[in-house]
Amino acid sequence: MIEAILLMKKVRIMTKNEIRNTTIITTIICLIPMLAGIILYNKLPDQIAIHWGANGEANGWAGKFVGAIVLPGILVLVNLIIPFLLKMDPKYDNISGKTKKLIQWIIPVIAIFASTVTLAEGLGVKTNTALIGELLVGVILTVIGNYLPKMSQSYTIGIKLPWTLADEENWDKTHRLAGRLWVIGGILMIIGAFLPIRWIVMIILMFVMVLVPTVYSYLLFTKSKKC
Repeated sequence: MIEAILLMKKVRIMTKNEIRNTTIITTIICLIPMLAGIILYNKLPDQIAIHWGANGEANGWAGKFVGAIVLPGILVLVNLIIPFLLKMDPKYDNISGKTKKLIQWIIPVIAIFASTVTLAEGLGVKTNTALIGELLVGVILTVIGNYLPKMSQSYTIGIKLPWTLADEENWDKTHRLAGRLWVIGGILMIIGAFLPIRWIVMIILMFVMVLVPTVYSYLLFTKSKKC
């Protein structure tokens, strides 16, 4: 019994250290776009694009200080806040170390993508933001899909429906189905990114990936009530 308690304490200490180390690494990565913005600041025009439409054309602009420095800085702050938000989850102990790392790596990926596109466009380098964005979404969904079946109940990440949060078996079955759907959907989204109708493909896939697990979870709930 004592050995089990000591082992649990050791695991918690290791998890805390891993989260701390991951936070340091991800924060450094989030700072890279801000550093790049500082280095390239004098080469950027006074106004730079910070938002693009579905056709890949810029439709939102801001001053270069906001686009190159402030926005990356906000993502740095968000990245630092995430570990504290995780700890506020009532089911924090249910979240595996791998899942916590996955959550922590989302912001750095977004930071690198967003800043690279923003700075490149500001320097006159034309980028296909629509294609790159959809490819990124497809990859993220595929990765998350691989993790979904392994996730335990939590209020932070997963398919947080009244039925999944109330019943662990419902949660497990729904996430196993969703995991397969998200992996397939993510791969199809990557392929669909190269099609002329890519946004239609993306909308349909997202709709299916959200609706099917939701309906399935509800059906499991109604079935359990009848038993």
